Amino acid sequence: MENQATITDRVILNKIYEIRGQKVMLDRDLAELYQVETKHLKQAVRRNMERFPEDFMFEMTKDEFHNWRSQFVTSNSDLMGLRYLPMCFTEQGVAMLSSVLKSEVAIKVNIQIIRLFTRIRELLLDQSNLKLSIQELKNKVEDHDEKLEQIFRYIQSLHQKGNSERDRIGFKK
Repeated sequence: MENQATITDRVILNKIYEIRGQKVMLDRDLAELYQVETKHLKQAVRRNMERFPEDFMFEMTKDEFHNWRSQFVTSNSDLMGLRYLPMCFTEQGVAMLSSVLKSEVAIKVNIQIIRLFTRIRELLLDQSNLKLSIQELKNKVEDHDEKLEQIFRYIQSLHQKGNSERDRIGFKK
């Protein structure tokens, strides 16, 4: 498992894309990480399609592929090693791959990928909670200036009245 130890979270993170509003990994990247040929990965998936509903795996459309490729500086003749439209695997699809590809490398890399997806989800959740907290704080503080101004006006009016106009309080002799 020497090769598995060299796979860093950064390497995996660089292979996660957002397509159709979902975080996905492409078949060719997963095949590289699992140390199998892409065609073997695709074959294994096609033999087990019932395990891969659309929320687990989908094929990119031609437009999605074109848009995805345009994010990278490549020549038109370079299909980035792709002859067919890539399969995109969501977190659940990546998890399902471990039951289809039974090699030790695939299982260990899968565990690492799932842990990374979990950390990403937790970070996004923390970020959402932070945004909510900031908004709540803004809502609380929003009218503080106006209230402070009212307090200062009231204090100023008390000070202008002076002690003479005020009723004395306390014990009377």
